Amino acid sequence: MPRWLLPEGISDVLPTEARRIEDLRRRLLDLFRVYGYELVSPPLVEYLDALLVGSGKDLAQQMFQTVDLLSGRTLAVRADMTPQVARIDAHRLNRQQVVRLCYTGSVLHTRQQSLAGSREPLQAGCEIYGHQGLEADLEVMELMVEAIRLAGSNRLQLDLSPAGIVRIICEIRGLNHNLHDLVHDLVLSKNLPQLRAQLGEIDLTLAEILSEISMLYGDISAQDDSLLRRAAELLPEHRLVHEVLDGLRKIAQANLWQDYPQLRLSVDFGDMRGWQYHTGISFSAYLDQHPVAVARGGRYDNVGASFGRSRAATGFSLELRELAALAPEPCPALAVRAPWRDDPALRAAVRALRAKGEIVVQVMPGHEDEQEEFQCDRALVLLNGDWQLQTL
Repeated sequence: MPRWLLPEGISDVLPTEARRIEDLRRRLLDLFRVYGYELVSPPLVEYLDALLVGSGKDLAQQMFQTVDLLSGRTLAVRADMTPQVARIDAHRLNRQQVVRLCYTGSVLHTRQQSLAGSREPLQAGCEIYGHQGLEADLEVMELMVEAIRLAGSNRLQLDLSPAGIVRIICEIRGLNHNLHDLVHDLVLSKNLPQLRAQLGEIDLTLAEILSEISMLYGDISAQDDSLLRRAAELLPEHRLVHEVLDGLRKIAQANLWQDYPQLRLSVDFGDMRGWQYHTGISFSAYLDQHPVAVARGGRYDNVGASFGRSRAATGFSLELRELAALAPEPCPALAVRAPWRDDPALRAAVRALRAKGEIVVQVMPGHEDEQEEFQCDRALVLLNGDWQLQTL
């Protein structure tokens, strides 16, 4: 096997793509900062049990694991940064008020999440801790939309999902908890014949409710809540059901969406991803002509309890490589070409240009540099004993 061959799902990032990703990363962190988010940087490796809280439960099989030679405990490479940031809020910071944290870094998966996906995603995201109200959910939704717009994408769809609605229905109907995992898997996969077969002899009414609700999907807005009215007709009369529908209605009626006239708001009652840890509404962002969500988020209260302090929490994350790939092709950066000479005057001229933020590429003797990223539109030339800029 050639030594240059990389593992499947692992790839080099070449100059033009690396610059595009890094530019987007910097702009994202600047965006998060002006919203008041503080940057944290968790370690790449932790003890396995610390990573298996919250969203980590879904990723247990996606984590590379090894034994720590110092402690004998099992270590794992993070597959998601969200549990780590929750640990930092609950244990390391231990603040009592609202905390806003942001992060970016590589994660590692044992398998690709999609056919053309990377096993080494570059994750970025934001989290709010300490506030249970919809205000926090709306803020992270707004920030997620703004983050996607940084990549040049304005026409997007925000898909809401009450991830806990199936659990609520099952508990109202008194379904045995041992069947909850199976029911959620069948609803998520839209395997309605199998769902009816499993529940038909136990609770036929429950089977019919879940079959109907799993296919309930459509747009909502401040002017049109017909989808929510249909859901109210299908779902059992209960306080928890009313709270879920009221939350969706309040989000749809928020004045925030007036700032994004090209955004579509929709609800998918059958999207159960993350139901084990999401305690409220989850949300996903989709772009036109792109079937895979470019960002996901939601509420996951009480995750911090695993670290000794229960906290309300909501946030989102996205994959920087995927988002950067959807951005328009950047133009090559304009640069200045200069010769390489051991000349104090030339070095001074080059330093002065670089201090102003100019890109100066010094060509090695006997070579013409081959570069994709820079376009030299000017050159430093020696005229009458003085190094001067000349347009090419």
